[in-house]
Amino acid sequence: MTHFALIGLESAGKSSLFNLLTKSALSDERNIRGSTVFCREYTLEQGLGRLIDTPGIRYLDDNTTTEIALSALDRSDVIIVVIRATHALAEWDLLRQIVQRYKRRMAIVMTFTDKVTSSIETLKEEFSKITQSPIVALDTRHADENERQQLLSLLAKTYAQSQPERHQEQNIPVLDVTTETPQRTWFEHPYIGPLLSVICIALLYAFPVWLSWHISDALQPVADQFLIRPLAERLSQAPALVQTMLNGSYGLVSLGLYSFIWAFPVVMLIGLSVSVTEDSGIKERIINSLDPWLSKIGLRGDDLLPILSGFGCNVVAVIQSRSCSNCTRKNCISTIAFGSACSYQIGATLSIFSAAGYPELFAPYLILLFATACLHTRIWQVAAAHMPTRASMHISWLQLPRWRAVNWALRNVVAQFLRQAMPLFLLICLAATLLNYYGIIDNICYLLAPAAQFFHLPAEALPGIVFSLLRKDGLLVLNQDNGLILHSLSLVQLIIVVWLASTLMACLVTIITIAREVSCFFAASLVGKQACTSLLIAALISLTLT
Repeated sequence: MTHFALIGLESAGKSSLFNLLTKSALSDERNIRGSTVFCREYTLEQGLGRLIDTPGIRYLDDNTTTEIALSALDRSDVIIVVIRATHALAEWDLLRQIVQRYKRRMAIVMTFTDKVTSSIETLKEEFSKITQSPIVALDTRHADENERQQLLSLLAKTYAQSQPERHQEQNIPVLDVTTETPQRTWFEHPYIGPLLSVICIALLYAFPVWLSWHISDALQPVADQFLIRPLAERLSQAPALVQTMLNGSYGLVSLGLYSFIWAFPVVMLIGLSVSVTEDSGIKERIINSLDPWLSKIGLRGDDLLPILSGFGCNVVAVIQSRSCSNCTRKNCISTIAFGSACSYQIGATLSIFSAAGYPELFAPYLILLFATACLHTRIWQVAAAHMPTRASMHISWLQLPRWRAVNWALRNVVAQFLRQAMPLFLLICLAATLLNYYGIIDNICYLLAPAAQFFHLPAEALPGIVFSLLRKDGLLVLNQDNGLILHSLSLVQLIIVVWLASTLMACLVTIITIAREVSCFFAASLVGKQACTSLLIAALISLTLT
């Protein structure tokens, strides 16, 4: 079967082309560089072959995504070079080295044609003459079925052609091409920009979290009245184990429903907020403006993308860190594991603080979490402070968010939550039910009681910390019996319990992902370092507030 590989620099529009050709939402189509971090494949119609979407190429960075993209060319028959018409000469000057190396049949797709105000036809003619390859130029943002058929014809024509001879010294002549330039905003100001970016990040997450809390707070009593209580009455004659598994303290329905009510609105609204911000181009401006600040703790502006993605899901964020430079990727992962409160952790924390009667603690908790994560990364990763300068400072165009891109991104977020997060939490509920039913949880709490006494914590609060090591919404087990345990805790004890549950270790799935992405040794060392920082801050909280 013929394999067509889309290749180009970051933000060239490869994912948009992939979605257009496949009529799918398999590839994240976003107005931000580095959103694709692994190859996606799809079988094209009419037996044309397999289309491969590759991550963006970075020439001056030693990152994993570039290696992944180049490895995909080894199994491709045709290379589809995707370049922005606004930067066609510069991008081709870099990408032609790859074309010469792999010696495949080739076609060129020029994107962002709506930003070229003159000479686009001249540009196409010169490129076709020098490269001896078919060329299509289009605006992927507004492409329709006509453009799609044109692209499919391009693929078929390219595979049918003979392999042309190309020479390294061939150059595109200097052309008088007039293009639009991205808008300049306050984000590009050296002093105002970083402050504005911090404010935007706060609003990006604060408003969805605030709205989610009100939605969940309104839904919880409704669920209690119409689902939990009626179910308890219907199960009154059922065997004790069945009652416990479905509607007990850790029941699949009783506790599992809490997870959905408190996590799903956060997942939905943060996913919507992030996708709108990305497709509008604002997130790209935020990343660029905060680069000088992040360099102080061993990170770069590009690393902010996976860190912010971690507020949706840490596992996705760790995988997305492939787009980071190899010299900062470990620092980025360390920050994600400690300070990127995933949507499940946010939902669980909101629920716990609300059930305990202290919803106002959530904002200070998030600030402390992220500030400590930055300090943690700076202390434990000192060697990475001397890192190379950023390879480029690309500024994307600001645009109105596209419903198609936002809808596809949101669908992927919701699907991941329903297919991965909820089933895993229900398994936690089931495991907790069985452990509690057979008295194993009581034994675990008894063994850990001496350690809990150091922080003046009751043994009854320990299950929330233990289960949070498996999944961050495992903290919700403290909602059992209508929050009876929570109401028995003092304010300081509540803060320490939530802090340890959040930071003592990243969730088990995240740790496994880190081990697979980097190494088992790095994952183990990360667990140890994070535990040290978490326990030290917990001790300081206890000494300061007691």
